Amino acid sequence: MAHSDTLHAGGSRAGAAAQAVATLMISSHNYSSWSLRGWLLMRLSGVPFQEIRLSNDDAVARAELLQQTSSIRIPSLEHDGIKIWDVLAIAEYLHELRPEAVLLPIDRGARAHCRAVSGEMHGGFAALRSALPVNLNAFRPNFPIWSGVRADISRVTEIWRDCLATYGGPYLFGARMNLADAMFAPVCTRFTTYDVDLDPVSEAYRTRIMAQPDMLDWIAAAKDEPEMVSELEVEGEF
Repeated sequence: MAHSDTLHAGGSRAGAAAQAVATLMISSHNYSSWSLRGWLLMRLSGVPFQEIRLSNDDAVARAELLQQTSSIRIPSLEHDGIKIWDVLAIAEYLHELRPEAVLLPIDRGARAHCRAVSGEMHGGFAALRSALPVNLNAFRPNFPIWSGVRADISRVTEIWRDCLATYGGPYLFGARMNLADAMFAPVCTRFTTYDVDLDPVSEAYRTRIMAQPDMLDWIAAAKDEPEMVSELEVEGEF
């Protein structure tokens, strides 16, 4: 059952298909890393869309939030009679629909690199995901971080430093946010929630993403979200 819906406006340089209002189904603003990724991609694309949020009690939403399914079907995008799920598929669809948004780099080599690091984030970092669940309304300094999580953190920050050095920043592939930044944005929230100590370059990038206007809108929605998922709150109490 849908809990709420919101209409988001896109830019003005759209064709007829892009002007059709899309529908993006998400779960929790506070807890869902996948919903944040899909929502950011929609915002970055400029495609107008209506946001529909499932209640945290919805079976599909809970399965996604609690990592109890191997098939992530939230967020789900419907546009022009087409239904797309999985954030990488959504990103590719939006890239074709709005190439001027440059969700993927123009240069072929950079585009391949962007897909590689985005795919690594999509399918990897299981220890980080499990031990440091997304919770924008929490702040847990001095949280215990075991070695497997530290290895994931080390690899994430290695990717960030390499991309920032290669493409000149301030975002991972240059002057504007793209797919890769959307994929790593929930990691920035995790590092904030659990007060993870980062190297100066990675810390500056985390701060930049957390202060980005679309991120601030998402965080504000999370602050206004009254529902709690007790299992995810308990995760942070030890």
